[in-house]
Amino acid sequence: MKRISAPRRSASLSAQLVDSLRSHIESGGWPVGTRIPPEQALIEELGVGRSTLREAIGALVHLGLLEPRAGDGTYVRSSSELQSVMVRRASSAQRDNVLELRTVLEEYASGTAALRRSESQLRQLRELLADADAACAGEDTSAATSVDALFHRAVVRASGNDLLIEVYDHLGTALTSSLGGLPWDAAHAEEHARLHRRLVDAIESREQGGARDAAAAIVQLTRDHEPRTPPAAEDR
Repeated sequence: MKRISAPRRSASLSAQLVDSLRSHIESGGWPVGTRIPPEQALIEELGVGRSTLREAIGALVHLGLLEPRAGDGTYVRSSSELQSVMVRRASSAQRDNVLELRTVLEEYASGTAALRRSESQLRQLRELLADADAACAGEDTSAATSVDALFHRAVVRASGNDLLIEVYDHLGTALTSSLGGLPWDAAHAEEHARLHRRLVDAIESREQGGARDAAAAIVQLTRDHEPRTPPAAEDR
């Protein structure tokens, strides 16, 4: 009978360094988008050799947490391996598939939030609605997109499902990255705001069905207002 391999008594120094740097990134020690310290500075700070550090950095690049930029150093690309994987996967998926996934997650989370939300969570949703209205009034598309992402994360957190919250925290970046921006004409912005108010009203009234319907309608609005690719000449 084949024997089971015994576990290693201790991990290599480079493996330990990978774990240490990964924890540092996950905890926000190096925020996403920032450049990590130069190689020599890290060698001196960590007390490791150049080859050990390069091996660890290379492993984190392979995992998608770090990104080397020629002539500009190494930057933090993602705070978790799962998020990195999901961003890459969503970016290669069909837009309709991404929207369908978003519908599944947000519709369920919204219905559950209506049953489990706390008063403080409800107040946060109202505050985010006000922030979104202010951003739209100022025609700040970037700020409106950012507040919208915070709003939907807050709805998911109000569901009280820890696993769903964790998955959505990772997927939220993937969904936002893959969907990109949308044209914010006045009619679209008003309907978008109306549906979000309808969603919060349903959550406040603990109307599970109404919350799910509103969440699905928000995603459908995104689908209806997405830019359309002109047909090819031979298809006209």
